[in-house]
Amino acid sequence: MIVAALAGAMVVDANAQKLSQQQRRERMDSVLTARYYKTPYDTNFVVRPEGRLTLKVRLNQSGDDFHVKGEQDGISSKADLSTSRKTTVSIAASYRGLSAALAINPAKLRGAYEDYEFYLSYYSSRISVDASYHRATTLAGDVRRGDMTEHLESGDVKLKVANLAGYYVFNHRQFSFPAAFTQSYIQRRSAGSWLAGISYQGGSIESREEMKKRAPDAPHIKIKANHLGIGGGYGYNWVLGNKWLFHFSMLPTIVIYNRNYMIVDDMRREEGKMRFNMIFNERAAIVHNFSSRYFAGATLVMSNSVFSDDALVANQNKWRARAFFGIRI
Repeated sequence: MIVAALAGAMVVDANAQKLSQQQRRERMDSVLTARYYKTPYDTNFVVRPEGRLTLKVRLNQSGDDFHVKGEQDGISSKADLSTSRKTTVSIAASYRGLSAALAINPAKLRGAYEDYEFYLSYYSSRISVDASYHRATTLAGDVRRGDMTEHLESGDVKLKVANLAGYYVFNHRQFSFPAAFTQSYIQRRSAGSWLAGISYQGGSIESREEMKKRAPDAPHIKIKANHLGIGGGYGYNWVLGNKWLFHFSMLPTIVIYNRNYMIVDDMRREEGKMRFNMIFNERAAIVHNFSSRYFAGATLVMSNSVFSDDALVANQNKWRARAFFGIRI
């Protein structure tokens, strides 16, 4: 009798635990659902998509390009450099607005190169941020001085560069960045917005021992640059036929602070006052909703800095392109 009573009590306790766990899951799901559909937008323009779970497969490619033109002592010079393109394949999942992703770089796994890149993006109704850090040794290209051309080999220099672009959306009730870039909302009607923002580009380029081995007479060079800008721009989401979304936005910023210098064999030279110094941030996207469940598209995020003084004009371009296919369950 006692054993049977204990067994019965254990069964009741196990059932109670299962019921309690189920109640906690239901309560958590209810909280997430209420949060998910509590949209900050005018629902005549922007709505949440149906479905608890969104799965996406993404193909990403990114790179850095540098272009420098100058003249010194009557001799013109030009450099066109770029890093190796980084290609990754990622799988992303989002449940009621909570997201996670896993990315794989096939070339990195094969040991093709040792470059490292980190991205952080945040898109909300009012504020959006794109941030990246890139450390690379694959910067290569042609350097021309007068009639002579030298090829900078991959591995000769080490690049470290950070980029940041932050946006504030004024028409945040009708215009949605997430609809274009995370597909966590759907733009139902066309709308645009004026933007305010801040941008930063900074980093360094430094020659490595590999260059010294290949060219023993080459000096050790380190170039460091920092540019901080503020500005305003405009973005627009164009909805076509209730299935297509076309997005474009631009945020030009005027650099209000810069600190640039170059070290050649331990001799440091501060750069003079800039005549022109701006950072431009551009975004573009295409999203096609095949139905309420299936969607696909592509996005492009770019940051370009342009600065010049009496001796040179320099342009740095950081870009990331993405193609994706998703399903909502």
